[in-house]
Amino acid sequence: MIRKLILTALATVAFTAGSSFAQEVDPVIKDVPFSFDGPFGTYDQHQLQRGLQVYTEVCSACHGMKLVAIRTLGDVGGPHLAADQVKAYAAAFPVNDTASNPQYNDASGKTRALTPNDNFPANNMMGAPDMSVLAKARAAFHGPYKLGINQLIHGIGGPQYIVAILEGYTGKTKDVAGNTVYENDIFPGGWIQMPNTVLSDGQVTFADGAPNDKLSEAKDVAAFLMWAAEPKMMERKHAGFDGVFFLIILTSLLYLTNKRIWAPMKGKKTA
Repeated sequence: MIRKLILTALATVAFTAGSSFAQEVDPVIKDVPFSFDGPFGTYDQHQLQRGLQVYTEVCSACHGMKLVAIRTLGDVGGPHLAADQVKAYAAAFPVNDTASNPQYNDASGKTRALTPNDNFPANNMMGAPDMSVLAKARAAFHGPYKLGINQLIHGIGGPQYIVAILEGYTGKTKDVAGNTVYENDIFPGGWIQMPNTVLSDGQVTFADGAPNDKLSEAKDVAAFLMWAAEPKMMERKHAGFDGVFFLIILTSLLYLTNKRIWAPMKGKKTA
């Protein structure tokens, strides 16, 4: 009798755990290749410039990037715009939400033109999340039981998550408290307020003639948002490579020194 009760309890616990795990299984996110993947990867300057264009023409209507300084658009390793281009871009960039951006108003309360020393404005009009560190905050590759095993191979997967979100719409909609939400297989909960038409084929025309289908636009803006979240990634990779190289040399020298010092002692035979 006791054995039967124990087996029943174990079966119940196993079923509950299995059900909980099934509900927490992450959606399948494709490992979209990017130029900055891997220890020796680098940002593609032209892709970052295209991603900046997608963000400016599409995403900035709802999303801000208040932690990113506009002057960094001219940095080497980033979009690397010329100084006059950065200045012109700052002056033309709209402040969509003046209520939450009083620092961009002059003494009379009117909106002033931005300068390269300003940050990208915040945008709280639609309640959309800020995109400054979105690509770094979102993880796509967890591995079994969310232990982060796959992250050792694929990285955290923030850009892949962004691409998957933009590609994950099913076309279904429903009303929630008077608001239309859109079904998305990737977004947690399965429903998102961002419209499924926010990005579409041919929505942005690139000056370099690069493909402007929806997937290409999504990849470009995801790469730009990765740079916005990790603008010093290349410097960190170089520093890490130099550190590993130095440690390898130091370890080799210590090994050879140890052998030389202890060689006479190891060569003696005990009676």
